[in-house]
Amino acid sequence: MIAVVVAFLLHAQWDSNRHARQEGLAVAKTFASSPGVVERLDGPDPTAALQPRAEAVRKATSVDYVVVWRPDGIRVTSSEPDLIGKRVVRPFKNMVRRARRGLPTTTTLKVAGTGGETVNSAAPITRPDGSLAGLVSAGVKVTRVNQGVKNQLPVLLMSAVGALILASGSSALVSRRLRRQTHGLGPTEMTRMYEHHDAVLHAVREGVLILDEEARLRLANSEARRLLELPRNAEGRRVDQLGLDTGMAGLLASGRTASDEVHLAGGRLLAVNIRATRAEEGVPGRVATLRDTTELHALEGRVEVARERLRLLYEAGVRIGTTLDVVRTAEELTEVVVDQFADFATVELLDPVPRGEEPTETPTDMRRVAISGIRDPSPLYPVGEVTRTVGVTGTGDGTADGTGPDSVGAVLEPDLREAHAWQEQNPERARAAIADGIHSLITVPLRARGVLLGVVDFWRAGGSQAYGEEDLAFAEELAARAAVSIDNARRYTRENAMAVTLQRSLLPRGLPDQDALEVATRYRPTRAGVGGDWFDVIPLPGARVALVVGDVVGHGLHAAATMGRLRTAVLNFSSLDLAPEELLAHLDELVDRIDQDQTAEGNGESVTGATCLYAIYDSVTGRCTMARAGHLGPAVVLPDGTVEFPEIPVGLPLGLGGAPFETTELHPPENSRLVLYTDGLVEDRDRDIDDGLAQLHDALAGHPERSPEETCGAVLDALLPPDPSDDVALLVARTKVLPSERVAQWDVPADSGAVAPVRAQVTRKLAEWGLEDVAFTTELILSELVTNAIRYGSEPIRARLLYGRTLTCEVSDGSSTSPHLRRAAATEEGGRGLFLVAQLAERWGTRYTPHGKVMWTEQSLHNGARGGEEDEESLLDQWDDGSL
Repeated sequence: MIAVVVAFLLHAQWDSNRHARQEGLAVAKTFASSPGVVERLDGPDPTAALQPRAEAVRKATSVDYVVVWRPDGIRVTSSEPDLIGKRVVRPFKNMVRRARRGLPTTTTLKVAGTGGETVNSAAPITRPDGSLAGLVSAGVKVTRVNQGVKNQLPVLLMSAVGALILASGSSALVSRRLRRQTHGLGPTEMTRMYEHHDAVLHAVREGVLILDEEARLRLANSEARRLLELPRNAEGRRVDQLGLDTGMAGLLASGRTASDEVHLAGGRLLAVNIRATRAEEGVPGRVATLRDTTELHALEGRVEVARERLRLLYEAGVRIGTTLDVVRTAEELTEVVVDQFADFATVELLDPVPRGEEPTETPTDMRRVAISGIRDPSPLYPVGEVTRTVGVTGTGDGTADGTGPDSVGAVLEPDLREAHAWQEQNPERARAAIADGIHSLITVPLRARGVLLGVVDFWRAGGSQAYGEEDLAFAEELAARAAVSIDNARRYTRENAMAVTLQRSLLPRGLPDQDALEVATRYRPTRAGVGGDWFDVIPLPGARVALVVGDVVGHGLHAAATMGRLRTAVLNFSSLDLAPEELLAHLDELVDRIDQDQTAEGNGESVTGATCLYAIYDSVTGRCTMARAGHLGPAVVLPDGTVEFPEIPVGLPLGLGGAPFETTELHPPENSRLVLYTDGLVEDRDRDIDDGLAQLHDALAGHPERSPEETCGAVLDALLPPDPSDDVALLVARTKVLPSERVAQWDVPADSGAVAPVRAQVTRKLAEWGLEDVAFTTELILSELVTNAIRYGSEPIRARLLYGRTLTCEVSDGSSTSPHLRRAAATEEGGRGLFLVAQLAERWGTRYTPHGKVMWTEQSLHNGARGGEEDEESLLDQWDDGSL
């Protein structure tokens, strides 16, 4: 109970501190985003302009102080006038560093003028261009926060005492009830319970003996009396006085534990189990159970035959399936059984099986692929001959040499001279086989996973004993094991072909059209087949492009399929326009779920250890942001030919989880080359990764004139051997910058009257660019986006046009609320704006920024709108009367 009270106190204190942090941070953010703060902070006398406002906020809220200070740490305002103009000391560097990234800071420290510890929250004050103008700190004293916890202490203690009294009373009531239920049974109920137990004891089919510590028999059920032939007065006597066999009596009297020990008793073989009873629940002793296993004697005559069959099965398991070749596996089956189980053995397979294909429902020829015998030649058809045609049910028209019935089950023919149905299928071949001395046959279908692959025929000739029913069962077991090996070889052949096809289909077949980068790519498979390396180039809205390079551990179909899943996931996540670190976090969660699903299904292959590098290049600003999950960092070739390997914080490989990813921002000059690659390019068993990176540096350096295509060829020629041990993905991208004259931007006041001037400016800009054909559509789209931002967003509101391969319209605001497309009812006055945007634009969407969101659309420069069949006059009428 004391622990509960302490837990309540700690939770209350933690909750109070959390509330203080949230309250201080809310005050700081609100003050920092207040209108006019930036202008007054940058003005000639910021203290005179902001000190009254800061004091007013402090008095109007529950914080203890509101301090405004510059990025150099000089206070502009303070609740203690003497501190104005002085520098903030200890937490200054950390808060400024986080503020430059747009992040607030909350910490507990001692602040001059407040007394004691204070929960301090700081929020950045940013200018419209994103630069840091200053910071706002708001603090709440810890002593005032903890006072609320102290006030709750008496109530908590009284509650604890009450709970203790209630628990004690409840325990007494429950104990009294249990005593009453335990001792309330009468003689009749107890007798009935004993009768039930006695009936069960004597009804079981195993003998049960209960012995005390001195090996005296206390109880024996009816089955035990029968098996041991016990006398009537056996209870109470020692087991060595009951006339038992010496081994049985010694075991029961030994006091040791036994598990399925076999002993002779009265001509029977009994399996004996002995366990000690639990002394804490009754009288100490032991319980013995007896089970009759006399039938094992009947199997002694068959042990030797079974041993030989087991040896042959073991040999078959070792010798069959040593290769992953279908035909060779069939040959190994015939070689194993000749001289040990058959005089001749033949295997016929359906035509698709040797090619690695799955048998279909259409009628298919079955062709002999293997034959072995005690002599050569034989009267049986040679390899390569079609023996029968099999349909969907697996039935056929008989074999060329009369070897098989029409059914698909195993068939035993002990004497072929009496097998009239077999002889009628091919009389000439049947007479030749009998004349050669072949007299007995077993035909077994080769099935794996319920699919018929072919048949195996076992023949006996000369003086060999005819086949019997036991031979049929063994032949079925042998054929079942061989069928698995044949199917494994077939599936390997299919899987290898599928993996190559899958790998080729999953990698990009071409590069998308975009203006931001000039890109060239290469993929080189490994000598082991296919692997899990991949690359991608993904156009993003706003003249941006995402570059992706990844690596899935392992080779083969699993790696290729997993690579396809991850590449598809990256494509889907990139459509959400996530930041690089957020996209990798989602990809990490996906890999973890894939591993969990495979573990639950018993699949030992996991994806954990896959790596990825994701970068976004913005051709408007020339900025490249990237993050990596266990992947090698990029190389950057500057326009003068020098090579750099920028420091990119490395995160854990995908699937390990638990650590966030970090994004790094680069500003490569125009005409720089970004080189992204997988580890197979710079690392193998004969080359250390540092040596590989040095070779990559030498291959890239000193050639500023190379195009991306030429760079890819030069890198692969310099670093890759003719037969690489790992697959390689390489991506080279030359950066471009969208000319400033093709970018137009306007600040829009949060006033519905500002829409018309913006529309006019957009029309003039499009005319300047020679895009009059799309002016009407663009005007409608931009008007709706700006109106939507004014009504439902927050300042600052900006509109931007980007003239590239397509015309991009962007409207940004300070709200993170995402609009949703809906179909408005006929009676509603609004709600049709986004529907209109979706009809007019080829693509549209929303992306989020640290300071709000951006609504964007893309339009083709050749078609004014996707819904060009609508009349412009009708659209204008609907726009003017507010129905859209």
